Amino acid sequence: MNWLEQKHLALLDGAGRRQQPDLDKVRLCFELLALGAAIDRDCATRLGRHRLSEGKFVLLFLLLDAGDGLSPHQLAERAGVTRATITGLLDGLERDGFVVRAADPLDRRRVTVRLTAAGRETAAMLADEHSRWIATLFADVTAAEQQQLSRLLQRIWLRTDAGRDGQPPPATPFSPT
Repeated sequence: MNWLEQKHLALLDGAGRRQQPDLDKVRLCFELLALGAAIDRDCATRLGRHRLSEGKFVLLFLLLDAGDGLSPHQLAERAGVTRATITGLLDGLERDGFVVRAADPLDRRRVTVRLTAAGRETAAMLADEHSRWIATLFADVTAAEQQQLSRLLQRIWLRTDAGRDGQPPPATPFSPT
């Protein structure tokens, strides 16, 4: 079964014809990229059914446990995006009835974003659904294999430019619960 993208197959073919070393490592990298792309596509499809992008879902998730709401600045910081991006995401979420923005009565320059009832219901349902879906991806991977995979991915991360620059991996180290 070949699940690599056409561009990766073409690159592998060319590298093979040139007899480049470590072709197996290049293929492994392309397999990792293909897996990530497949997960992203599946995620987009699942969230799209609810008129959500991954960015909007992240904001709903962040607001789910923020009883008093969060400011756009706090949301941008926690989601790791710019304030301009947050504005666009919030506009869409507000238009679709998932959030409301309210001015602070003491300082009208300050805005707090809160989930609506529909937003809270959708966020709670999707948080559970999303977690169950992700768990199914690893259903055939033992706890020991999960730990091993996490260690391997972290070792590879340290060889990236970001890892060498001291940036932490995108997720915390795996620890089974």
